[in-house]
Amino acid sequence: MDSEELGTIFIGCSGGKNTAAKFKAKWVKAPKNYSSFELKVAGLKGGHSGLEIHVGRGNAVKIMNRLIFEYSKDNTIRLASINGGNKHNAIPREAFAVAAVPKKDEKNFRKFVAKYNDTVKAEYAAVEPDLHVAAEKHAMPEKFMDEKTQRHLTSAIYAIPHGVIKMSNDIPGLVETSNNLAVVETVGKHINFVTSQRSSVASENVDITNMVSSVFLLAGAEISYGDGYPGWKPDINSDILKVFKSTFTRMYGKEPQVTAIHAGLECGIIIEKYPEMDMISFGPTMFGVHSPDEKLQISTVPEFYNQLVNVLKNIPSKN
Repeated sequence: MDSEELGTIFIGCSGGKNTAAKFKAKWVKAPKNYSSFELKVAGLKGGHSGLEIHVGRGNAVKIMNRLIFEYSKDNTIRLASINGGNKHNAIPREAFAVAAVPKKDEKNFRKFVAKYNDTVKAEYAAVEPDLHVAAEKHAMPEKFMDEKTQRHLTSAIYAIPHGVIKMSNDIPGLVETSNNLAVVETVGKHINFVTSQRSSVASENVDITNMVSSVFLLAGAEISYGDGYPGWKPDINSDILKVFKSTFTRMYGKEPQVTAIHAGLECGIIIEKYPEMDMISFGPTMFGVHSPDEKLQISTVPEFYNQLVNVLKNIPSKN
């Protein structure tokens, strides 16, 4: 069930939950004698927030916010809007902001952005070769966030964790817990956020959700939660796993590939309802799953059936 490659067994998956936040911003009129810019972070690869969160790719929202936050430490900058990302399960590839600086600081600001561009390009050179940060003149907006809103907003974005929180101790290379700062959008008088938490351990998913929520609450935002879906913690000592491995080895003279995935599987829903159940997930080879191009490699079905029958034959009876 929910496996896509013959000879590979899944023994775990992550659960997930979305945490959304809404900032009720206070707005003030555009300051006088300021120059307005559109800031842009682009060229990032993005990717799936579960399957590719461990790669270390850049988050455009984080990179944008870092620029604004660092510049504001020693200089004056006023923020009118910030937007980035569009899906809860995708790492943001682009981010945009409209901000203004005093006209007398315009040259200094351009130099700062250029230097910052060089800095982050060097930091992400191995994984994000096309990353670039730019500032272009922009029409002056009518309103800007007040200083308190801007400070709370940029501090929250900086503090929200993004990426791998914990790796699995049972399966080498498997992400156990992560968070994705997925979406920020300025809509009307509000700034809205969507974040996505994942973990194969239910208690850790609660923990990372609390961590994210606490940052937003400290910044004065309103919090709401999605329904989520349950995870499936890997059990390397599973009895049915032992039966499958021994049966597979007798059939093929080699051990199967045993793994888990940092994304949701149907098994997570089953294990939530039947927590004492011992299970593994395996199946024939499939391609383009969950898309109009989904295909089953029919030639792998008889072999999958043969595996299933032999495993069932070798499950010891219980008296």
